[in-house]
Amino acid sequence: MCASDRLREDVEFELGQIGHLLEVHRGLIIREVSSAPNSVELSALAMMLHSFYSGVENIFKRISLETRVERPRGENWHRALLDSMLQPIGGRASVISLETHELLGDYLAFRHVVRNAYSFDLDWEKLAPLVANCDPTFKRLSEELRQFLDFENPSKSGQ
Repeated sequence: MCASDRLREDVEFELGQIGHLLEVHRGLIIREVSSAPNSVELSALAMMLHSFYSGVENIFKRISLETRVERPRGENWHRALLDSMLQPIGGRASVISLETHELLGDYLAFRHVVRNAYSFDLDWEKLAPLVANCDPTFKRLSEELRQFLDFENPSKSGQ
């Protein structure tokens, strides 16, 4: 089973979107790593983190579709989708490493919080590590996704 050119394009597009998201918020990310944000900045950072993980999920949903793995359903489908990226299926390498899975699990948990809380209830102490680790997590995820795509279709490696 080879990763299609379409899958590669879709993954690269989403990675580009996530990268753009981080760049748009770069000044706020850098500033807020060293000091607590005001309520408007906190809301902006919360939305940025929500969008970050939504982009990651878009990639995982596309991979599930491409590999013909049934996309999880039900109440816990978000967690099941993330967990499925650890599983080799039909000779396919796992999409992400255990360490990346754990990092992304923190963003998934926050996604749930931000969808179910008022912005004035957000806790900067809990948000700060996610903001600080966004870039390294994105870099690691990007590398692992490209390795997955190259494993699936070695003729496309190096692109």
